[in-house]
Amino acid sequence: MVHFRSHTNKKPYSCDICKKDFITKSHLKQHYMTHTNEKPYSCDICNKSFSQKHNLKSHYRIHTDEKPYSCDVCNKGFSQRGQLTVHFATHTKEKPYYCELCNKPFSRKANLKDHYLIHTNERPYACDVCHKDFSQKSHLTSHYLTHTSGRTYSCDICNKVFIRVCNLNRHIRNHTNERSYSCDICNKSFSSKSYLNMHSLTHVDKKPYSCNVCQKSFSHAGHLNEHYRTHTKEKPFSCDVCKKMFSTNCNLKRHFLTHRK
Repeated sequence: MVHFRSHTNKKPYSCDICKKDFITKSHLKQHYMTHTNEKPYSCDICNKSFSQKHNLKSHYRIHTDEKPYSCDVCNKGFSQRGQLTVHFATHTKEKPYYCELCNKPFSRKANLKDHYLIHTNERPYACDVCHKDFSQKSHLTSHYLTHTSGRTYSCDICNKVFIRVCNLNRHIRNHTNERSYSCDICNKSFSSKSYLNMHSLTHVDKKPYSCNVCQKSFSHAGHLNEHYRTHTKEKPFSCDVCKKMFSTNCNLKRHFLTHRK
């Protein structure tokens, strides 16, 4: 029955939040996690979490250095199919992703997403040294060099370059599998203190931010602010193309893609 729907294009399961339709109930369930920010699949090496199991499987290849996808032109290997697709565009010079607002073309979908932030004036990348914020991660990376006087730090094992020595040290532990930070409750060990701190929240389930309307609690103030809008019906994010309003910026960005179709 499920396979038959792939031919008929019938999608009987609909998301209550964004109205997107799905062929199976399990696909709808996975999709819901993009709204709730639930990430039940966790990497046991670096503790990074994912909403879908196949994303965790792809992530593991970063640690194992497995590269099953190879370029037919130059034989360069990649850990993920998407990385190969992006790389192949460097040979073809193809730029299939267009901004609907200014028609600028991009070879990567991620670059188009970053570009949209210029139009929305969103600056999600903040410097943890001087707190200056930027619309693109690459701009933040370039800015960091003003604090380090242009000096960079390179990994002797894989040649990956870092701006700060603390990030290099954390990265090296992924190669050596060193885990010097241990949880006092379950004894699980981690390569950095920040990973241990994130893990510790799974034991205490700390949610200090509470809604004074329905008493629902959240672990981050930003999540509480977004939740409040479900009560106030406030929609502060507006589409520059069709002027449709949205309660969260992520819903606005998702909506932008409908103009690209």
